[in-house]
Amino acid sequence: MGVEQKLLEFGIDLAKLPEAAAFGAYVPAKRVGNLIYVSGQLPTRDSKLVAAGPVPSSCSVEQAREAAKWCVINALIAVYRLEGTLSNLKGVARVGAFIASDAGFTSQPQVANAASELLIEMFGEPGRHVRAAVGTNVLPLGASVEIEFIFES
Repeated sequence: MGVEQKLLEFGIDLAKLPEAAAFGAYVPAKRVGNLIYVSGQLPTRDSKLVAAGPVPSSCSVEQAREAAKWCVINALIAVYRLEGTLSNLKGVARVGAFIASDAGFTSQPQVANAASELLIEMFGEPGRHVRAAVGTNVLPLGASVEIEFIFES
């Protein structure tokens, strides 16, 4: 089963995507040679955050893990909007996960693992990647998680 078919399991029909929202002074995804760089993706579904606030006081680790999966889905949507297909993706090179964290919270890798595990599920062995999982005090729009990606095509 291809990546586009797997997205259908999440209720994402790429053929029925609404028009992309306007962005600031950047683009959501950019091809450079055989790499596709994806800007930091927030955990949104239907234009609404699925998780907000720091982990674990405002957002549980499980909620943040679910949010990380939506960052992956939104990254794949950004690639689809750039390329018109996901069939040319060979794998994942890098993931950079940022988790809004309470002081003393050190389980950022556990949150980021949800994104990594989903990418491996979707791509198989080529979904394995290098990664950073970083705690921060705040993220755009108050999101609990933001993740950036580099895909190989």
